[in-house]
Amino acid sequence: MISVLIVEDDPMVAQFNRCYLEQVGGFRCIGTASSVDEAVLELEHRRPQLILLDLFMRKKDGFDLLNNIRSKDANVDVIVISAARDPERIKKALQYGAVDYLIKPFNFSRFKAALDSYRETYYRMNAPGSMSQDDLDQLIRRAPDQGESGEMRHLPKGLTPGTLKIVWEAIEEHGGSFSTEDVSRLSGISRVSVRKYLSFLTELSVLESRIVYGTGGRPLDVFSALPDKSEIVDVYF
Repeated sequence: MISVLIVEDDPMVAQFNRCYLEQVGGFRCIGTASSVDEAVLELEHRRPQLILLDLFMRKKDGFDLLNNIRSKDANVDVIVISAARDPERIKKALQYGAVDYLIKPFNFSRFKAALDSYRETYYRMNAPGSMSQDDLDQLIRRAPDQGESGEMRHLPKGLTPGTLKIVWEAIEEHGGSFSTEDVSRLSGISRVSVRKYLSFLTELSVLESRIVYGTGGRPLDVFSALPDKSEIVDVYF
């Protein structure tokens, strides 16, 4: 199990992130910290492998913790979860070593995709033996782009061009905002499978998502396609 420390000064958000984390296999939350100073102490005593870090906190912010980790060469990875969406902060977080960046508010599918990707990278980076270039390209998401040869970009494992095309056509047919169930109904593909493709399209920044609350306060992920993004999807067919 990969041990995770949640660093978030809002108790409700910290609990929300913990509930999400508990739904993803292979991880265990070893604690929460509501400040950078508390997080530094947790790092020394509990030694997590992964930190889920908010940038905006009282007194010291998330960058102070990232700088601390970097200066001490600590053996820990960080996924930033923040409302900060300006390029300067995002770039700085990545330069300081964040392995992923989730912009609040985010949906569970994007959260799970980040954790699934991290888990695969973590175990393969810590496995004995050597890697091929193809293995490394997949891990750091540098699959070759479509070039003059017209070759398709590579889809993540478990996704196929044919199914992606069906899902995308259903999205275009529906138009406006839609749910996983809407696409499943139009495409004839199971909701479980559709969810994987919607997560992938969200990662590509082809879709944006938000959480709405239906009957009884049940959260529902609602998606919408961003304009002029179809050419990004086309290279995968």
